[in-house]
Amino acid sequence: MTYLIYIVAALAEIAGCFSIWAWWRLEKSPLWLAPGLVSLALFGFLLALVDISAAGRAYAAYGGIYIAASLGWLWLVEGVRPDRWDLAGSALCIVGASVILLAPRGA
Repeated sequence: MTYLIYIVAALAEIAGCFSIWAWWRLEKSPLWLAPGLVSLALFGFLLALVDISAAGRAYAAYGGIYIAASLGWLWLVEGVRPDRWDLAGSALCIVGASVILLAPRGA
């Protein structure tokens, strides 16, 4: 369930940040900011749902999932296909996030 929460949180964060990017860099309407702010609030709420005792650890593990989701956004929304180096780096990040999430604590 944690991975699912992280994936949805990553999409919410990327969508929220992209709305600000679109307003600022692509000169879209300021109305783009409203759904972006809602999306960023959803992102924060979702991260708070993760069942990990330390916020820093939850955020660190989330980072790996965020990287993979960002490359998905790059491909699906921006139309730029990730190259093999993007995919290799993303795979390393997923492995790192999994080590943080699945490590036996207190053993």
